[in-house]
Amino acid sequence: MATSKESGKSAGSSGGSAQKSGSGSGPAKRGFAAMDQNQQREIASKGGQAAHQKGTAHEFDSEEARRAGQKGGEAVSRNRAHMADIGRKGGESRQSANRAASAAKAAGNRQGGKEE
Repeated sequence: MATSKESGKSAGSSGGSAQKSGSGSGPAKRGFAAMDQNQQREIASKGGQAAHQKGTAHEFDSEEARRAGQKGGEAVSRNRAHMADIGRKGGESRQSANRAASAAKAAGNRQGGKEE
């Protein structure tokens, strides 16, 4: 009898929360994560307002924001491959713009020559 209980228990528990989630890609969302985005924003806004009223909210001044941006820029610039990619894209963009301008200028000269 113990074996029938164990087999019944495992069969019943195997279809637990994994099947209830629908996709089977993990547990179902609960609480704050299950709310729609508008509800989440409303609740978060209330929290921010309460912090400001209480006086515990942090506000960046311009110097603090400048230092934070500088740290971010330093972190990004350490990645040489990323910086090389940015420079390459900028060069390609500038080169294609110059080519387009040259083509437009040449087309204008051709049209001007036909009219004369």
